Amino acid sequence: MTDNPFLAPSTLPYQLPPFAEIRDEHYRPALDQGMAAQLAEIRRITGNPEPADFENTVVALERSGALLTRVLVVFDNQSSAHTNDAVQELDAEYRPKLAAHDDAIHLDQALFARIDEVHRNRAELGLDAESLRLLERLHQRFVRAGARLSGAEQRRLRELNAELAAASATFQQHLHAANAAGALLVKDAEQLAGLSEGEIEAAAASARERGEEGYALTLMNFTNQPLLAKLADRGLRRRLLDSALARGLSTNGPLAARMAALRAERAALLGYPSHAAYTVADQTAGTVEAVSELLAKLVAPSVANAERELARLAQAAEADGVADFGAHDVAYYAERVRRTEYEVDTAELRPYYELERVLRDGVFHAARLAYGLTFTERLDLAGYHPDTRVFEVFEEDGTPLGLFLADFFARPSKRGGAWMDELVSQAGLLDRRAVVFNNLNITKPAPGRPALLSLDEVRTLFHEFGHALHGLLSDVRYPSLAGTRVPRDFVEFPSQVNEMWSTWPEVQSHYARHYQTGEPLPTELLGRLEEAENFGQGLRMVEVLAATLLDWAWHTCSADQETVQDIEEFEARVLKEAGLALPAMPPRYRTGYFSHLFVGGYSAGYYSYLWSEVLDADTVEWFQGNGRPVRESGESFRRELLSRGDSVSAMDAFRAVLGRDPQVGPLLARRGLAQD
Repeated sequence: MTDNPFLAPSTLPYQLPPFAEIRDEHYRPALDQGMAAQLAEIRRITGNPEPADFENTVVALERSGALLTRVLVVFDNQSSAHTNDAVQELDAEYRPKLAAHDDAIHLDQALFARIDEVHRNRAELGLDAESLRLLERLHQRFVRAGARLSGAEQRRLRELNAELAAASATFQQHLHAANAAGALLVKDAEQLAGLSEGEIEAAAASARERGEEGYALTLMNFTNQPLLAKLADRGLRRRLLDSALARGLSTNGPLAARMAALRAERAALLGYPSHAAYTVADQTAGTVEAVSELLAKLVAPSVANAERELARLAQAAEADGVADFGAHDVAYYAERVRRTEYEVDTAELRPYYELERVLRDGVFHAARLAYGLTFTERLDLAGYHPDTRVFEVFEEDGTPLGLFLADFFARPSKRGGAWMDELVSQAGLLDRRAVVFNNLNITKPAPGRPALLSLDEVRTLFHEFGHALHGLLSDVRYPSLAGTRVPRDFVEFPSQVNEMWSTWPEVQSHYARHYQTGEPLPTELLGRLEEAENFGQGLRMVEVLAATLLDWAWHTCSADQETVQDIEEFEARVLKEAGLALPAMPPRYRTGYFSHLFVGGYSAGYYSYLWSEVLDADTVEWFQGNGRPVRESGESFRRELLSRGDSVSAMDAFRAVLGRDPQVGPLLARRGLAQD
């Protein structure tokens, strides 16, 4: 352990982990010592002979676990962004151990007794607002973790948590293998008609990475693969979609059913009728009924829109002699309709969305306009993979703010999707500033070729950077209240707001320029693009709603219901009962690859994207229509919301910006669902 880089805080700027020194063999001893060290810190708290007070109990707990945190943030990132067999084995071994460690803290009766005592006396302690908020949230967290259960109930809870942790690691491993196995190998380049030269080169490079000849079409971690919009070969489109839909069904399907049953049992043990009820009680939605009411409002008009759009697509396919129009044709003919009816070819857009320009002249430029931030690449600092880039972030006056790491390209060792996380969370108590990262899965171009993005990839870049800003701009004292540690159905709100800058005229004109000529994206094309974007809103909404209601069905089950045996029958029944059984538009995620639910923290929370979009759409209208300069509006949004983390109620932060409760009208209008 003497040369283990995790043992002491990093001496690099902002405590950036020393990735160049970290090896796989460092994780096990650091994890073991980190857990042991934190439990020793807990024993010192509980063994303190002095009466429990805020400093010697609550603040002491906030300071605990520094070593474990240092190793976990790096290990968790590597297991997602650059995994290997050794890391996957450790992940499977240590998830149950870490769950048991978490239980050892939250079910420690002596520790909870001290927290409970401080909480009972909170009115007489003279705490400032943030300290009082920390105490309230901490006490609530322990109660929700089972601190008040009997001894026998706590033993069962520990068993449930351990089994769920192990199952989550297995789900992740199964999915990684399924995504790799699901890649389609194409021998003949003629089958790839419709793809650009750069996309064909990237497919060839992907095949070489797998030790194969030909072209590999890799799977993104959602249902409708982007290449479905381009491949002219119907048979290949069908194979690609079938491969995406079938992922993980045989391995992860039964595992998901078991996890849903375990979660239902755990919820009942904690006094809730379902896992959804348990989860939502700690979110801004508050109740299962509130979520169900929102979803019910959206289903019928979304399906009506989608059916109209599907009819137009089927007509376009019929003109091509396609009589059996199906789900594998939807994206292809949607592209055809946009091209013929709106004169928009999304392939025509890519040359205007070169990654480096989108990043520097779009994403970073918007952050400067709204928040006064500037970015300098630190070539002297190393990330965890050669593709990872490190940027130092500065305030308008030059004050250092933190680090932003960018890891944009797909690779076999990275899980699908896009995400943000922190390597160092901001905390005044610990004199720390934020180190955050974004991961995307953009196809890496061949050497010497530019990375040209799709419109969806541009939006994703802005979206994930919205999460990064939420972490970077955090300005709180206590680490457990910092940055994105807000309710799950609120955390997507700032990131969705940040998407608006991708089409904000002053920003778009700055970055949407042809990578060869520098010419701006033509104004008339922008107008047609906006019209074309409105087409397909119904289909996109149905796709997301279907996934949301699958999540809801898995997690509103009670503990006395039988475990689901037939996953396909369950999914079909749920969608039919919800009125969302559209064979031509499958859910954005099916159970076998729904990692949000069974690996990430979104179980009974996928509704968060729609719930947050209510706040997002309302806030975008505020930005556009409040009559203030962008910088002034951005400063208000930063001061009252982005900087506050969980130090204030999420909805109080929203009201502090807009001056009122959210309204659903802007979302309905955006999605084409507004009622006359």
